[in-house]
Amino acid sequence: MSPTAGSAPGDLPPALEVDHVSAAYGPYRALFDVSFTVPAGGVTALLGSNGAGKSTVARVVSGLMGTTRGSVRMSGTEVTGMPAYKIARAGMAHVPEGRGIFANLSVEENLVLAFRQRLGRRRVSEALARTYDTFPILGERRRQRGGTLSGGQQRLLSLAKVLQAPPGVLVADELSLGLAPVVIEAVYDGLRSINRAGTALLIVEQQVDRALGLASSAIILEHGTVAFSGPSDTALAAMERILASRTAGSVR
Repeated sequence: MSPTAGSAPGDLPPALEVDHVSAAYGPYRALFDVSFTVPAGGVTALLGSNGAGKSTVARVVSGLMGTTRGSVRMSGTEVTGMPAYKIARAGMAHVPEGRGIFANLSVEENLVLAFRQRLGRRRVSEALARTYDTFPILGERRRQRGGTLSGGQQRLLSLAKVLQAPPGVLVADELSLGLAPVVIEAVYDGLRSINRAGTALLIVEQQVDRALGLASSAIILEHGTVAFSGPSDTALAAMERILASRTAGSVR
């Protein structure tokens, strides 16, 4: 489901379409009629405060959670209700807020397992070399168990597993959460590299400036609904209006 060679992004259907989606955790309704698109090869930032529904959207589009209403499409193909592994095979990768790695395997074993599956055995050595060149800290820790890495290093490892075999769509869920600035810079360098290779990005983020610096469009969620959808250069002002409205409401 990656863009067709020689086709301009404008000629292609959106990499991801979320169409009037609602979702719930049992009796608790979490998303209400959410709609947005991620253009082919584009970058969309999904913003909002804690509990706004950002990670729920990430889980829904990647098949980890079902919808109660609406549909999800990848490059024009319906994927609503598909299990997560089928959506992954169709070209979506989800790098979650948590580890997203095998804690008991070494860094290199994590990478080899991912690269064999995505690239085949012959290309593993080349992919490892490129990964260690891009993220030297992973090369230094290649024999260390994944579960003993710092939080930032674990997220770099999660990102590195998809960097060498870019998917059609990457859902990056709160990758910068709790990381040092130098590690955040490395994470975003990786995201830029993946996007340059043609991967469309949905960046779920609380680091607003970072996300908007990379994205061309933005969605702001508020209490599980879309409060703003538009160009990234107008999103910051929209967030300030939403915050001001929330503050004014709490004072009444």
